[in-house]
Amino acid sequence: MKRLLVLFFLLTLASAGCSGTYDETPALEAPQDIAATLDAPGSDSTPSEESPAQEAEMELPDSDIVEISEKLFIAQTNDIYINPGDYLGKTIKYEGIFKSYYWGEADKTYYYVIRYGPGCCGYDGEAGFEVTWDGQRPGEDDWCEVVGVLEVYEENGLQYLRLSLDSLTVMDERGAEFVST
Repeated sequence: MKRLLVLFFLLTLASAGCSGTYDETPALEAPQDIAATLDAPGSDSTPSEESPAQEAEMELPDSDIVEISEKLFIAQTNDIYINPGDYLGKTIKYEGIFKSYYWGEADKTYYYVIRYGPGCCGYDGEAGFEVTWDGQRPGEDDWCEVVGVLEVYEENGLQYLRLSLDSLTVMDERGAEFVST
């Protein structure tokens, strides 16, 4: 009987999941100190002696445009955030959902093109980039193709990544809004 009670207790804990509250703060921040990331050991483009095969797989294509694919959306966006020095100044192209976020404390609206991915409690995570665009903005939740140059900017003493867009095209056909890799 004790075994059944302990097993029931453990199963109850395991199935409880996360019970935190949803935070309305922007989820797409770059590392707080991008300059430190760029100067960190191993941030240069030369392969290390410890794992040359692994680093050779992560080399960027020779093309001037880094295209983020649907099948590897999260992996590719994560690589850009983890290794910003490899991508700063490069043109990045991808598709996603146009979103905006108004931050009342700063009285400023931020714009993003994202896709949804795994998070704490299902598909409540987001992957993508903040974008700046001088042209007409699409509607909230419009499916867009964006092409822009990755840059770093500072605000309130912190550094963030964003894409300065060269083009923003609203697409008729939507891709996968929910991605897992």
